[in-house]
Amino acid sequence: MLDHVDAAPSSVPDPTRQMRPSNASKPSSSTSLRGDRSTIGKSLLIKGEITGSEALYIEGKVEGSIDLPGDRVTVGRNGRVSANIAAQDIVVLGEVLGSCKASDHLDIRSEAYLYGDAVVSRISIEDGAFLTASIDIRRESALEAVEHEQVEFSHVN
Repeated sequence: MLDHVDAAPSSVPDPTRQMRPSNASKPSSSTSLRGDRSTIGKSLLIKGEITGSEALYIEGKVEGSIDLPGDRVTVGRNGRVSANIAAQDIVVLGEVLGSCKASDHLDIRSEAYLYGDAVVSRISIEDGAFLTASIDIRRESALEAVEHEQVEFSHVN
């Protein structure tokens, strides 16, 4: 008796399971999506400059500079970075030798290593993390005011 209840023509789409196309009205910032992310695997070594507009997860080695101002950079447990990092959010689970400039948040997890300077709006350091750095904590509103004044000043003739 239950066979006729579950039997439905396979050609009729289920309206509750309709999917939106992947390119339909995406927000412009990848930080709001947190879905666009590139990964540098454990066996990779990158030397040079990394720039772009998507999140980056590093499990391998990077030497040079990383500039992803509107996104998140995560240095995984196996990640070894000898670079200056500039991003909105920086999460360190592995090892970073270089300066970190996070416009929003720097998160140093337990057993992570950071050797360098940090300029941040917010910082969190878990128990067990190793940190040898100078830390400059700046208010976001103060950073915006300074940038705004610099822009206005540069346009004055």
